[in-house]
Amino acid sequence: MATQLLLLWLWLSCAAVRSACGEGQLLTDGFAAVELTEAQFKVQKPYDVPLADRYELVGGVRRMWVYATDKPISSDHPGGPRSEIKIELIYSSGVWQFEGYGYVPAGTSGASVMQVFGAAEHATTLMLHVYDGRLTYYHDDARVVDGDVYDRWFRLNVIHDVAASNVTVFVDGEHRLTAPGRGGDAHCFKFGVYGQSKNNPSYRMESRWRDVKIFTKC
Repeated sequence: MATQLLLLWLWLSCAAVRSACGEGQLLTDGFAAVELTEAQFKVQKPYDVPLADRYELVGGVRRMWVYATDKPISSDHPGGPRSEIKIELIYSSGVWQFEGYGYVPAGTSGASVMQVFGAAEHATTLMLHVYDGRLTYYHDDARVVDGDVYDRWFRLNVIHDVAASNVTVFVDGEHRLTAPGRGGDAHCFKFGVYGQSKNNPSYRMESRWRDVKIFTKC
C-alpha cells in the first residue's frame, strides 16, 4: 500500500508540472521537484573568515565571492579558495536535474561556478568554469558551453543520468553540451565560485544564484 501511494504521489507531481506549464514546454517535464530545506544549502567558505564575509542571501539571491589569496575550506583541505553551496542531497542512481539562474559579474575568471560532485577516479563528474566570460566544460577552451555569461542572468539546467553515464547541459533552454559520466556511487550538486589555482584565476571571483531547484525523473 505504501509503495502504491508513493507511485501515485510521483504521478500526480509530474501531472501537475505538465498541467501548469504545458506538455513539452519545460526541460523539467517528466521530473518531480524535490523539496529542499534551507539547511540543505550548505555554504563552503574559507575556514578563517566569517560566513558574512563571503556569502549573503538577500531577496532570494545567493551571492558568493572569494579572493585568489583566500584559504581553502579547512586547514588540511587540498582544494583552492571557494565560496560555494553544496546541496546536501546525495544520490547514487536515477536521473537528476539541477535548475538555477546564475549571474557572473564581469572580471570573474578562472573559477568553477557549478559542479556535479562525485566520480570514480576524479572528484567531479562535471565542472563548469568561467574564463573571460566564456562558460566552459572544465578548462577546455574547445568546449564552450556559452560564449558570454558576464553581467546577465542565465538559466542553467544540468541533467545527470547515472545509469546511462552521461550529463547534459542546457543554457537558457538550449542544449549546449553532452558529456560522459565518470562513475562513482555518490553525487551531489554544487554552485558558487571555486578558484582554479592552476588556471589563472582573477583576484576576485563572484557568482550569484536564484531559484535553484532539484528534480528527479518520474
